[in-house]
Amino acid sequence: MATRQLLAELTQAYAKRSGQTVLIESVGGVDAAKRVQAGEVFDLVVLASDAMTKLVATGHLRSESLTALVHSGVAVAVPAGSPALDISSEDAVRQAVLAAPTLAYSTGPSGVALAKLFERWGITEHIKDRLVTAPPGVPVGSLVAKGEVALGFQQLSELIHVPGITILGPLPDVIQITTTFSAALTSVCTRPTEVQAFLDFMASGEVAALKQKQGMVPA
Repeated sequence: MATRQLLAELTQAYAKRSGQTVLIESVGGVDAAKRVQAGEVFDLVVLASDAMTKLVATGHLRSESLTALVHSGVAVAVPAGSPALDISSEDAVRQAVLAAPTLAYSTGPSGVALAKLFERWGITEHIKDRLVTAPPGVPVGSLVAKGEVALGFQQLSELIHVPGITILGPLPDVIQITTTFSAALTSVCTRPTEVQAFLDFMASGEVAALKQKQGMVPA
């Protein structure tokens, strides 16, 4: 879901440039991988790189087409109107987590990494009853906006367009969690020439500004 808005803009830009219509279906990464593994037919897949590596290994993707598109970092958000919190250092983030009455992070790779960070800090047991699990495909930002979560962690690209929240900023560099999203043709793609042309466009410098606009860094 982190790439949903970016993919929408990329497909619009490509349609204007080439006249080729591209239909994108954005769903949670776990669900997307399951659907590809189950044999559902798609021409192209865009997912976090670790998921893509697994799909290549199982023969669902064409390994030679695997292309990194963007790097995406995690930011921290609170409901709009909440007091500002200090997240300028690792210790400040730890203190903010310990003080939060409720908190949430995504179920994707960044969420797995955050869980490991909390484990390293030795606070997993302390906060476990305050964790709110966002269902797959439901943005953490929406839970923050509703006031269901006091402190939310999600990729910046998924937070910047959510009304009703205040983005405190990205995680400090020392604990920043970066997810690389890649794309590849599926093994069942029936229009490889046309799909590869779209993939080349998505990876080109021509669309770097669109990626930065969505809070991501071109790969």
